Formats: sequence, structure tokens, C-alpha cells
Amino acid sequence: MLSFDSIAEACARLKGRHVVTPLLEYEPLNEMSGGRVLFKAENLQKTGSFKFRGAFNKIASLDPAARRRGVVTYSSGNHAQGVAAAAKAFGVPATVVMPQDAPALKRKNTERLGATVVLYDRRTGDRKAIAEKIGAETGAVIVPPYDDEMIIAGQGTIGIELSRQLDEASIAADLLLCPVGGGGLIAGISTALRTLMPHMRIYCVEPAGFDDTRRSLEERRRVANAPDASSICDAIVTAMPGEVTFPINLANLAGGFAVGDGDVARAVDALFEIAKLVVEPGGAVGLAALLGRRLELDGRTAVVVLSGGNVDIAAFRSRFGVKSDMI
Repeated sequence: MLSFDSIAEACARLKGRHVVTPLLEYEPLNEMSGGRVLFKAENLQKTGSFKFRGAFNKIASLDPAARRRGVVTYSSGNHAQGVAAAAKAFGVPATVVMPQDAPALKRKNTERLGATVVLYDRRTGDRKAIAEKIGAETGAVIVPPYDDEMIIAGQGTIGIELSRQLDEASIAADLLLCPVGGGGLIAGISTALRTLMPHMRIYCVEPAGFDDTRRSLEERRRVANAPDASSICDAIVTAMPGEVTFPINLANLAGGFAVGDGDVARAVDALFEIAKLVVEPGGAVGLAALLGRRLELDGRTAVVVLSGGNVDIAAFRSRFGVKSDMI
């Protein structure tokens, strides 16, 4: 199972290559949440999400010969951009399998970073199988979105950074809320904090209808979501928890919460209007859980991970009444 030492090694690989994202606080959001809320702003990370950390660590860990053959991955957007940026940093080719209905911004940014995008129909296609076929034909190394220890270790660097930032600010945090799709982000963070802040209770937050990790934790086995579920949180909708990530999360997490689209939209609005932060719906579910009173802080201090900020620009303009000719 993933070790703290692996995460520390990932920190060394990432040093100077990523953004040490800030820990932010806003008094109006404290008042709305009933306690103290600190935001780990991974929406300000390279490529607009935490995914760069894991992708860079994975590619950095490859031997030079394997790296030269290139990498291939499958993603709806944030991991795609992270892999594209990391591959570009090493000067290696990257291919990304993306659904045809992926947000236009994420596809555009992936291509801008130099990756080759292969589209598929998510209703009829198998993205992993397509990526594996490309890997078999080209020799490219597969960089999974979450079910890989080097990926998880890279995401875990957030936990080490967070511990240092809390210590430097002399803040004692009680809770952490983190968005979950496949579970790699929270698996890495929770592994780091199990060593550095063992008292902290860590909760996953997911969209209603895609709360497979929450339900799996309750049943102590992996369970799947209904195939007809839908959510505005496109970045964190997965069929079921990862094979590698779930045992880690079962050992480390205190539980989980599911939030509806209405609470998520309210959180996105609050972060933009109060904090002036652009956060995608999937990245805002932690705050949604607090605003929707899924968890009562009662004066306690919580860290909320804002996992990404890659909002489709057309949707953003529509939501906030911005016209194209105003920009």
C-alpha cells in the first residue's frame, strides 16, 4: 500500500515544478458555514487542477527509455490537461482519450498543451480499452487518472503542503473535506495526513447519484453508481471507486457526504462572488456540503480542498450573465 515515503519523494520531484497553492480564508464564508473554513486552492494549480501533481510525478518516475516512448491516458478533462502539461515539461509525446461531450475548454487546453486528442462516445466506447490499444501499438506508457500509486503519491503532496501551511500559521484544523471521483486525490492526502496530522477527520464529498465512495465506505466494499445518474460535477463522476484507491480510503476516511446540484451551484456562486475564485462544480462540493449543512462545524475549523477551476467559459458566462462582447 502507498507509503508516506513515496509522497515525500513526490514532493522532491515536484519542487520548483508546480504551484504551492495558497490556503485561503474568507470571513463571510466562515459565517455561512458556522465555523472556520480554510480553502486549499488547487484551482490555482498549473492547468487549473490538482491533476498536474500526480501526472508529473508519474512521468518523472519513469525510466528515460520508457518516457521517450510517450504516454497515453483517458480523461474527461482535468487529468488530460495535467498529463499533457507534464509530458510537455519532459518533452515527450502524449495522447489523450476524451469523450466527445467533454467540456470544450478542457479539450482545447489539452490540445494547446501539445497532446493528441482521440475522441470516443462515452455511451458506447470503453476509454480504458482504447488507451490500452494505443499503448500496445505505440509502446506509450499508460498514465491512469487515479488507480496508480505514483499518481496517488503526487496528489498526496497536497497533504504535506497543507500540514506545513497550518503549522506555519499556528492553526489547528479538525476536519478536511475533499471532492472524490475515483479517489486518488483523497487517498494521497489522507495517507500524508495520517502521518502528519493523525487527529484530523477526513471526509469525502461527492455529487448525489455519484456517491459510490460514500456508500462503499458504509458497506466496506466497492459498489457502483446507477448508469442513468447525472450531475453538473463532470470532473468527479465515476462508475465506482478505484481498485487501488478504495482500500486506502477505507482505512483512512471518517465517512462521506453527497450533495445535490443546487447546493453545488450555490457553492460555485459563493466562491465567485465572495472569494473571487473560479471553481468548477466538482471542485466546490466540499463547500457545498458545509453550506447545505451535511456537516455542522459548530465552531470547528475545516479545510476544504478546491480541486479544480476549469469551468466551461460558455457556461460561466451564461451563469453570471456575462456577454461575449463584454470581455
